[in-house]
Amino acid sequence: MDKKDNKQPSINDPGWDGLDAKPSDIPQGPDDVDVLFFKVFSTDDGRRLLNILDNATIGQPSWTPGADASHGYMREGQNSIVREIHNRIRRAQNV
Repeated sequence: MDKKDNKQPSINDPGWDGLDAKPSDIPQGPDDVDVLFFKVFSTDDGRRLLNILDNATIGQPSWTPGADASHGYMREGQNSIVREIHNRIRRAQNV
């Protein structure tokens, strides 16, 4: 990265430039989508829905012996969506 350039380094910069990014350079706060998730899932109905999603995904085994491996991959994909919802809510709460 050219030192004359005032652009903040990002871990997404191409090549080796992203290696110069420091954790303090990376935004840590919530974005608008995080706040939206927080607003939706902080209502009574939203908490109830999130509880249903938790029980249907994270609360169930991802794979059982004898099942095809692709079933486990699919289930982990479902789980990751629910975990992403929880992470976004957590980021918005930590404002």
